[in-house]
Amino acid sequence: MADHKHGEMDIQVQQKTFDGFVKAVTWSVVVIIGVLIFMALVNS
Repeated sequence: MADHKHGEMDIQVQQKTFDGFVKAVTWSVVVIIGVLIFMALVNS
């Protein structure tokens, strides 16, 4: 088994995946809040 050396792994793919996830969650929250505001205004 190879010895683990901290900080030597290439994490570019994981970083791109995480950045995409954060962007998707952010846009989802914005859309959900927009829909809730629209529903509140229409239902008055």
